[in-house]
Amino acid sequence: MRSFRVPHQFLLPSLVLVSVHAALHGQVPDRAQTSRTALTKGSIAITNVAVVPMTSDTVIRDATVLIRNGRITSVGPAASTRIPVGARRIDGRGRYVIPGLADMHAHLFSDDEAPDSAGPAELGVYLANGVTTARLMIGTPEHLILRRDIEAGTIAGPQLWIASPQFMGRPGEHARVVTTPAEARAAVDEVADSGFDFIKLTVDITLEVFEAIVAEAAVKGVPVVGHVDPRVGVARALAAHQHIEHLDNYMESALADSAPMRNSVSDIGVFRLTNWESIDWVDDAKVAQLGGATARAGVYVTPTLNMFKTAFAQGQPDSVLHARPDWNMMPPAWRALYLRANAKYWSNPPTAARRQRYIEIRNAMVRAIADSGGHIMAGSDTPDWFHVYGWALHRELQCLVAAGLTPYQALAAATVTPAAFLGASAEWGTIQVGKRADLVLLAANPLDDISNTTRIEGVMVGGRWFNPPELARMIQRSSLAIDGTAPDS
Repeated sequence: MRSFRVPHQFLLPSLVLVSVHAALHGQVPDRAQTSRTALTKGSIAITNVAVVPMTSDTVIRDATVLIRNGRITSVGPAASTRIPVGARRIDGRGRYVIPGLADMHAHLFSDDEAPDSAGPAELGVYLANGVTTARLMIGTPEHLILRRDIEAGTIAGPQLWIASPQFMGRPGEHARVVTTPAEARAAVDEVADSGFDFIKLTVDITLEVFEAIVAEAAVKGVPVVGHVDPRVGVARALAAHQHIEHLDNYMESALADSAPMRNSVSDIGVFRLTNWESIDWVDDAKVAQLGGATARAGVYVTPTLNMFKTAFAQGQPDSVLHARPDWNMMPPAWRALYLRANAKYWSNPPTAARRQRYIEIRNAMVRAIADSGGHIMAGSDTPDWFHVYGWALHRELQCLVAAGLTPYQALAAATVTPAAFLGASAEWGTIQVGKRADLVLLAANPLDDISNTTRIEGVMVGGRWFNPPELARMIQRSSLAIDGTAPDS
């Protein structure tokens, strides 16, 4: 399911080939559409609230935010803002309101481990965690149906952007196998015509196939995103304006010219113990150069720091896992598979020094991109390795701050930057008049401490308000649905 997939010797996953088809009965959505949920009619006022507008690193104190028919109509001083008669009032006193968050690398349990019917309930978990936009990174026909139903207002969920089934050079889950340029062009045409928003690359993509994908995607007007095969390399991916996930192939590209190896620990390379020796040969000057090159290329990078850091560098003790709110959200069989994989990996791990250096290098890469004026986006790559969507995005924001970004920069990676990437800056990403009312009410200021994004006291998507009891019920419904025991309603 995930674009980062545990090798067969760890999990032995089943391989499922999916043929993409037009799930919308021939009605292909417009990829340029930048408002992707129904807008709720009516008037709402969030009163006496501190606004974090994300137009700059600032807070507007003691303000009232007016919303009408799903859009922001005013952000003004509480003392002088006139609230329309009949408007619903939400008390924001002592609270902070931020733009809704975007998880730019996400998946669903219902892609594989849970029934398709669980999908709508799963999307409620995103909302319950303040995620009002999500990019699903290995697309299925069912995702297209979810997107349509969210836009129609028949189910509640975040705005959805959907990548294609993964393009691979070998069979895989929800995959299009592309081993020749002709196969690549045909696959691009098929998924583009089906309404997917991106072409998603994963593993075993040769340079010849990569070039064919990029060329055909340009004809179709569909961006290319995903992993970077070693045969392609970061330099070529940047030149082709591919948007890059997981800092894929950056480790290999940062190896010193004198290094005795060319393989490193990107992607599934983390599972090969001998690859960790390459950590000793990473050239810090090349790390800085890669950051500058990424910024100059205008490429957006989703580093997914949290998942790789906790799974392969720090480890996740049972006491930590069991204390997380998402521990009980995992399908039991899926959780058992990852417990076995985790035990196998940590039975003979890389040295502590190399694992710490791994964290430091990846953090330095993120800082180098950001310091060079490049584009960093927050993405959780969950559900994966004991992290579940929603909660994991907040951990990713914390990892971005730990890497050296300011809380404002980290929050921008989940608001302003994703909106710009999706061409949706006129619609959302900041709190301004005319924008969609995608908002999260917090108990404390995230610009003081990024972990305050977890202190959610209400969520609004397209002007539809969800209070804490409603958000808790969403999580409960999803937990039941993932196990296949929730009622169809």
